[in-house]
Amino acid sequence: MADISKEQVKHVAGLARLAITEEEADMFTKHLSSITEYAEQLNELDTEEVEPTTHVLDLKNVLREDEPQEWITKDEAMKNAPDKQDGYFRVPSILE
Repeated sequence: MADISKEQVKHVAGLARLAITEEEADMFTKHLSSITEYAEQLNELDTEEVEPTTHVLDLKNVLREDEPQEWITKDEAMKNAPDKQDGYFRVPSILE
């Protein structure tokens, strides 16, 4: 991976609508270059036998089982409706 140039840092800052000084551009250039150098070390690892994963931790679903339960009746659901008609909730029209 090539080093990140000061012009690239300024270009990205401009795209992000960030105003940065020359000193900040120098600082970000050094920081981003060191980050890419560190990430480049991953290319040195032998990953031939490593199975691809979507997450580094073995996560399990912690939610409860979805089990059917009794619910309220239609009349109970409609009881507090501010506007209803023929057993349905009535809402303002959004289409002309």
